[in-house]
Amino acid sequence: MLGLPKGSLETATLALFAKAGWKISQNARSYKPTIDDPELDGRFVRAQEISRYVEHGFFDCGLTGRDWVVENGSDVVTVCELIYSRASNSVSRWVLAVPEDSPVRAIKDLQGKRIATELVRTTREFLTKQGVTAEVEFSWGATEVKVPDLVDAIVDLTETGSSLRANKLRIVDTILETTTQLVANRKSWADPAKRAKIETIALLLQGALNAESKVGLKFNLPKAKVQEVVNTLPALRNPTVSPLSDIAWVALETIIDESVVRTIIPTLKSHGAEGIIEYPLNKVVY
Repeated sequence: MLGLPKGSLETATLALFAKAGWKISQNARSYKPTIDDPELDGRFVRAQEISRYVEHGFFDCGLTGRDWVVENGSDVVTVCELIYSRASNSVSRWVLAVPEDSPVRAIKDLQGKRIATELVRTTREFLTKQGVTAEVEFSWGATEVKVPDLVDAIVDLTETGSSLRANKLRIVDTILETTTQLVANRKSWADPAKRAKIETIALLLQGALNAESKVGLKFNLPKAKVQEVVNTLPALRNPTVSPLSDIAWVALETIIDESVVRTIIPTLKSHGAEGIIEYPLNKVVY
């Protein structure tokens, strides 16, 4: 049984599984998706709950944030880290924030104050380690609007900080960094057949993520220019070189970061390359 996150991560998760090779179909009113793999059965639940269901054995494995594993204190196996989210493929942060004009400048200034957050347990533990006593209350959402009228500060999740800035909030400190993780139940992980399937899921999901920032590039090049091109363009480390019918020419194929293609293609052309083709990738498995 596979736990899939319902909510903000849902669309990005379905897209990642599709790129990894699994088609997951769902009815808008159903929490039980159809997966084109007879070995997989899945359920959509909130990411906040998945680690508990994995720990208790309802799910063999599931995708959730490291933050909720920590918050729930779940005893699970972390199979792999998958850095993706609803807005960007970057690490998210739970940050302590206050209004821009708040006198609070450091954690110690929160002594005796009131803080709202979904991450209650983790926030309390963080404050205790800092020697600060404050009232931490659970927030059901729309946490940013609660300061300064209802609470003195909030602990909220941010990827880019844009929502906090839009609400005229200032970050005081970071409570926890988090990414999406594939976690497994310990008994399921000890079962050879289930572990093999979970490891396959991890391998292909990681391969799909690896491919997101890369493209394939192939082109023809005069044989005499191969070493010159490889030396000039570090991105072309260990390209595949194949002979052509014209013995004076070879075909090169490589994988490079998409961000450098706009620089590399003109340079290849200036070195005599022809038939340059750039193509997208589904998976890159290291």
